Amino acid sequence: MKEQARAVFVVLEGADGSGKSTQIERLVARLEAAGRGVVATREPHDCPAGRKIRAMARSGELVSAEQELAWFWEQRVEHVRDVIEPALASGRDVVCDRYYFSSVAYQGARGLDPRRILADSEAAFPKPDLALWLDLPVEAALARARARSGPGEPAFEESGRQLGVVEIYNSLVPEHLTRIDASGDETEISERVAKTLRERLGLLV
Repeated sequence: MKEQARAVFVVLEGADGSGKSTQIERLVARLEAAGRGVVATREPHDCPAGRKIRAMARSGELVSAEQELAWFWEQRVEHVRDVIEPALASGRDVVCDRYYFSSVAYQGARGLDPRRILADSEAAFPKPDLALWLDLPVEAALARARARSGPGEPAFEESGRQLGVVEIYNSLVPEHLTRIDASGDETEISERVAKTLRERLGLLV
């Protein structure tokens, strides 16, 4: 593999069912086809705090918003230390399914101060080079989420909470998030993502 330009850190955000996993697969394939080394990762990270979050999400039994945020913060410390920073230091791009913007949106939707979460997160963790918000109407996203295989996450997949999440994501555009229209077929959305990377980061994907 030829030497590539500086590694980039790209984050995809969105409501549950917005298509992040599919678009990350497509983006990683494009980057690799362009000759770049890539690490695909996600939050919650697979660590003790991350597993607590997954168990809570699947049970539907919420803990306090403060405890939820504390778990997300704990897993993010490990995620950055063990995955994100080493990958970037080795010259590989990182494409991440959710990052601290999810804490801003999801714990913000439970009543915590989203701007405080954002400020604290930006002070503690590396900022991505580009953060994309896959914007899809809540009911369409939830229909997708409920139709996919595997266990659901009722703690997060509730329409009232998702409406709050989307409202907060929208408040982060354009300063922190770049909006991507997530309606249409997967190829159309993939082209929108690739076009944004070309325009914002100069990546030929």
